[in-house]
Amino acid sequence: MIDVTRSGSPRAPLGRRVFLAGSGAAVLAAVGARPASAALPAVDMEEVLLAAHWDPVKSGTGITAGAGPSVTLVEQALVARGFLDGQYVDGHFGTVTRTAYASWQRSLGYTGLGATGLPGKASLTSLGAQRFSVSRPVTPGSRTTFQGFPFNSRTVAMLAEARVLAGKAFVVEQGSYSPGVDPTSSGTHDGGGTADLDAEALTAQQRTAAVTALRRVGFAAWLRSPSQGSWPWHIHAVATNDTDLSLAAQKQVGAYYEGRNGLANNAADDGPQVTKVTWEQYLRNRA
Repeated sequence: MIDVTRSGSPRAPLGRRVFLAGSGAAVLAAVGARPASAALPAVDMEEVLLAAHWDPVKSGTGITAGAGPSVTLVEQALVARGFLDGQYVDGHFGTVTRTAYASWQRSLGYTGLGATGLPGKASLTSLGAQRFSVSRPVTPGSRTTFQGFPFNSRTVAMLAEARVLAGKAFVVEQGSYSPGVDPTSSGTHDGGGTADLDAEALTAQQRTAAVTALRRVGFAAWLRSPSQGSWPWHIHAVATNDTDLSLAAQKQVGAYYEGRNGLANNAADDGPQVTKVTWEQYLRNRA
């Protein structure tokens, strides 16, 4: 199968040699390939993921700081493969780009959580074949359980670190990968990266300390009160940059970065103010 670039030039498939008359440079130009010694540009997966969470909830087409060059490379690759119109190559990973990326994932055979438009390592690497390399890859890790609830290993590691920072054990009320378990969750727990923690027995100070700790390690976390919905006091936490997040949870991460509360009323964030980081950023800063 011949892949066509934006300019219409045919690109040689991976693993095949193309023999054409003319100079080596002309041949490379004709097939759209790079010289073997030329390094591919790098797409920073951490930055692309953050943009994919944040950009769709923005009121405009603002570019997430640092993510523009990587997102642009992804968009150009989607255009070349026929999944995105060229007018949307702007470095903003908005709803159109997310929809295009979801179509790319489905073309690879992914379904469900693997085809929400949030780039995973495998689909991003495949998209970048002969176009870009992938730096700082992010994976959710293996499926596991914590306190009897389903999680992935990345989320469990984050909870364990936040527990140390908070100085008090967390009691899990709801885990991840739990579609339909609690209708009041509105689908946020359908995928990975999410947890609800008991806060009824905590003092006001302990509640603030817990939410602060969760945010410090990379969770979008909020204290939920009975006045906000049909639920008891609890802490709702969503792991930023988790590639297994449901669409509803992805939107909550974007709302967190926009300074909102992650609820349907989209009110201002009333939680403790900390520097927003992902788990990977936290680990680098801690080192």
